[in-house]
Amino acid sequence: MKANAKARSAPAVLVVDDDKAIRAFLSEVLADEGFRVKTAVNGRTALDLLATGFRPCVILLDLMMPVMDGWQFRQAQAGNAALADIPVIVVSAAGKDLLRRIEANAYLSKPVDLDELLGCVTQFCRP
Repeated sequence: MKANAKARSAPAVLVVDDDKAIRAFLSEVLADEGFRVKTAVNGRTALDLLATGFRPCVILLDLMMPVMDGWQFRQAQAGNAALADIPVIVVSAAGKDLLRRIEANAYLSKPVDLDELLGCVTQFCRP
């Protein structure tokens, strides 16, 4: 199999976070584990990307972002039949009370423990 074909067949993860350093760090860690990674700076950008047909096996979602925050993104995602079944892992520095106020498949607090992150992601997709 050619390298390009193999890369296209690798499971995809969408990282949605307004912090450039966090997006870059999570992207690098996930890519090193064999995942294809796309990023978005806010919920609106993530929805626009998903509207192109990009279908990740999981979405890593920050909550506090400009333009469209994580709560607004989840509401829009849940209301869209084509996107509602994509699992979401909330990754946020918000307190545990705020984390539990959003419906998600898993919750991780920042700073993220890498073993916990990778364990969570691989529950939903395998590289």
